[in-house]
Amino acid sequence: MASIEEQILALEEEIRSTQYNKATQRHIGRLRAKIAVLRLEREARAKGRGGAVGYAVRKSGHATVGLVGYPSVGKSTLLTRMTAAESATGAYDFTTVSIIPGMLRWRGASIQILDMPGLVPGAARGRGRGREVLSVVRSVDLVLFLIDPDHTNLRGLVQELEGSGVRLNGRPPKIVVTPSERGGLTISSTVRLTHLAGGLGTDIAREFGMHNGSIVFREDATAEQMIDALAGNRVYIPAILAVNKSELLGPAERRKLAAEMPPFVPWFVSAKTGEEIEELIDGIGRALRFLRVYVKPPGRPPDRDEPVILRDGSTVADLLDRLPVDLRRSFRAAQVWGASARFPGQTVGRDHVLRDEDVVTVVVARGSRAPT
Repeated sequence: MASIEEQILALEEEIRSTQYNKATQRHIGRLRAKIAVLRLEREARAKGRGGAVGYAVRKSGHATVGLVGYPSVGKSTLLTRMTAAESATGAYDFTTVSIIPGMLRWRGASIQILDMPGLVPGAARGRGRGREVLSVVRSVDLVLFLIDPDHTNLRGLVQELEGSGVRLNGRPPKIVVTPSERGGLTISSTVRLTHLAGGLGTDIAREFGMHNGSIVFREDATAEQMIDALAGNRVYIPAILAVNKSELLGPAERRKLAAEMPPFVPWFVSAKTGEEIEELIDGIGRALRFLRVYVKPPGRPPDRDEPVILRDGSTVADLLDRLPVDLRRSFRAAQVWGASARFPGQTVGRDHVLRDEDVVTVVVARGSRAPT
């Protein structure tokens, strides 16, 4: 009997050799679902053997960025250039044998940068410590791809991450999956489904062993999005791209490389000379979409030297969790000045969504201590 890896490779080859059109759409969708199920089985077996243990990395700071690239593209040198970390470097493959963390500051935020061993083709299948590295990638807040003039196959890196359940610069599909023990399978939608016609949605659900329950589509999802929803182990992470060793590239070579990288717009940097490093750091900070919120004690001006760092989409409740005093029980309301307020000093509740550089006063129950 063929191994799981052999089955996956055979199915992938069948997909590559099948011309995609309306007649083959259903067949290809079922093949992709079979691959996803086999990958889940592979992961479960690896965990059972203790083979899915990743590197021990203690996350710190306000966000974590993972440096992802092939061996010997200069990740360690870039980390040292951007931070105070020291990582063993050398002009040969597999120099970095562990995860090396470094820390940088950007507009009041602390950003942890992780230098990881380089990925090689087949990393998602376990080659070159690939599974351990990818387990760390799944936990980061931003992926920073790093390539160089000798290693320009960005698509290969993206495919390794996708093979481990990482979805880059995307969002979870608007699909609600509710399994049950009986009653059959019901598939419904609030929009017209153009990608899952002809019973493809039912076929995919059955490949995952779902024969009872309901699946509700709230967008015109693709087969891949449905597979992701049923797999239940996908992570959605923003990603940016830098091209290292830019001192080796002329203007024409840079334009050619940039034309090959959509949808990414690369930064051309040099870890050796420092070219564009500050611009890259600024790009990292903006990609992480930090919010700086200033706390204003009652009757006093806000402390603009020490903002509370939050992430885009954070609410007043998230702010309360970051303050040194436990205010969850004594909280009554908050007053907000800034972009999120309809008028200066608007009184809001816990669910109010904050914006960058908002000023907030927390109002607590009488007898409780407000943050100072």
